[in-house]
Amino acid sequence: MRLDKRLLANPRVRAVLCFVAAGYMRLVYRCSRWQTFGGEIPAAFWQRREPFIVAFWHGRLLLAPFGWPRGVPVHMLISQHRDGELIARTIGHFGFQTVRGSSRRQGSQALRTMVKALQDGSCIGITPDGPHGPRMRASEGVVSLARLAGVPVIPAAIGISRRRLMGSWDRMIVGLPFSRGVFVWGQPITVPREADAAAQAALRLEIEESLTALSDEADRRCGVTPVTADPA
Repeated sequence: MRLDKRLLANPRVRAVLCFVAAGYMRLVYRCSRWQTFGGEIPAAFWQRREPFIVAFWHGRLLLAPFGWPRGVPVHMLISQHRDGELIARTIGHFGFQTVRGSSRRQGSQALRTMVKALQDGSCIGITPDGPHGPRMRASEGVVSLARLAGVPVIPAAIGISRRRLMGSWDRMIVGLPFSRGVFVWGQPITVPREADAAAQAALRLEIEESLTALSDEADRRCGVTPVTADPA
């Protein structure tokens, strides 16, 4: 374990690991068949060049780059933990820019950076149960960001038929080649600027329930058992 930590502390080792991980993800994508459901929803925003927040569960983070078109700017919120750095550098190979930090506190620098990016026309990707869980339970951060930036949240899910579920808190999905994969998009959820605490709590629950329903649908379409949420 000590050797592993020392290796991961080496910038060159981290760079090689992220390069290899990105190459493997491309292999999975290119050797699999993909379908999109509800793709007209984000496409309408992309065509109008209107930014939005795309939300999906943390456990599907390594599948997320497959469903995002090249050339459409997006910033992904990633934790400042060492594991977060590895994820940030890996998805960076797919053109994803990253914001490091957490959306849980409204006064955070990360939140201000994301609001500015949305105002400048970039979309923002958020995993509302990250970076530490509980699994598939949305925090209030995504609602706060949508309210402050005045943009909708579009929930999404990615599923794949051949996979490995890691033993991490989020049951991270690692896709395998020669699979069937799906992207499922939900309806936009708008958070009014004047929403009070009760309204924000209701919208947080709506986002959570929509994400879970979409994730269950994606898994069922791929013929695999849906990943379950942590107890409320």
